[in-house]
Amino acid sequence: MRLKGKNIILGITGSIAAYKAAVLLRLLVKEGAEVQVVITPSGKEFITPVTLSALSGKPVISEFFGANDGSWNSHVDIGLWADLMLVAPATATSIGKMANGIADNMLVTTYLSTKCPVMIAPAMDLDMFAHPSTQRNLSILKDYGNTIVEPASGELASGLEGKGRMEEPANIVEEVVKLLSRKKKLLNKTFLVTAGPTYEKIDPVRFIGNFSSGKMGYAIAEELAAEGARVTVVSGPVNIKAQHRNIRVVPVESAREMYEASIEAFSGCDGAVMCAAVADFTPVDKLNEKTKRGKENWSIELQPTKDIAAELGKRKTPQQLLVGFALETTNEEYNAERKLQQKNLDFIVLNSLNDKGAGFGVDTNKISILEKGNKKQNFELKSKQEVARDIVAKMIELKA
Repeated sequence: MRLKGKNIILGITGSIAAYKAAVLLRLLVKEGAEVQVVITPSGKEFITPVTLSALSGKPVISEFFGANDGSWNSHVDIGLWADLMLVAPATATSIGKMANGIADNMLVTTYLSTKCPVMIAPAMDLDMFAHPSTQRNLSILKDYGNTIVEPASGELASGLEGKGRMEEPANIVEEVVKLLSRKKKLLNKTFLVTAGPTYEKIDPVRFIGNFSSGKMGYAIAEELAAEGARVTVVSGPVNIKAQHRNIRVVPVESAREMYEASIEAFSGCDGAVMCAAVADFTPVDKLNEKTKRGKENWSIELQPTKDIAAELGKRKTPQQLLVGFALETTNEEYNAERKLQQKNLDFIVLNSLNDKGAGFGVDTNKISILEKGNKKQNFELKSKQEVARDIVAKMIELKA
């Protein structure tokens, strides 16, 4: 009963491999899990809801609304209930919809509402699996933090042989057990993460900002939460929503607002990660009306903003961990070392705009971690989710 007390959504899509879902469901229940099946309309062409309901002990969910009685299925409630969402089998169509937010059925809508980890077991013909669009969509889902159970190689329904067979149910169950039994190393710990840019107003319609997307900061927050921590994200303006239920987002706009929110949150934290791209300067005078185009040049006087990381470094206790970031274009290591020392950081994450695939707006990053005593670790180019795991692993190492 390795899954006793765990709530699992089993998503089933329209693949010939749907017959394996019955075996998978039976094994999950046998391990003690409570399973709610959500099936796509095309999935019901391959396996009946009656079979799945008998195995799960629950009515199978497929449609948004009941049959003319006003009842409806709440994808939000289901998403909050679950400890894991497992989509097996996952067709190329459903993978594409999940990757691109096309919420035209109950399964994808539930996926978009979940706050729990998601595991996906693809099943399709080898050419479909190998197609660049499928691989791109799987890469997107990986970058979102989803776990992909790689399909096996063997004989396919088309008669061809190759990679595309859904992994065997017993092996998928082992992956589920491994994921849900993961020891949370930061349980009951609290962390602050700053993320995204700041906008420094010039007038009501213009601002000084930067190209930060917030992806790196939010990835770190998600990884900290996955390790059991409660996380406060002080976030500049971004187009990202936190997924984990243990993440609280405090939205801010300016460097001053980020400073004040960070100071307030830090005192009760076990540590902080200063990942935001905070403006170093802000206009001295913020105009109340839009400045019209003229023939003369327009000069704007700027003044320094408050240094959040330096202030937290002054306030940091020996029990607290403080991590900084340095995005550099020249003299990278020298500048990062200075910040490490001057701001009383435990370690600093260095990345360079000179490295292709690193920096603002992209889904990858290439970092080095610098510690006091001239300690340095270099990492290869990875997705920002994988980079977040490396950073959090270092935090766990120092907190242990």
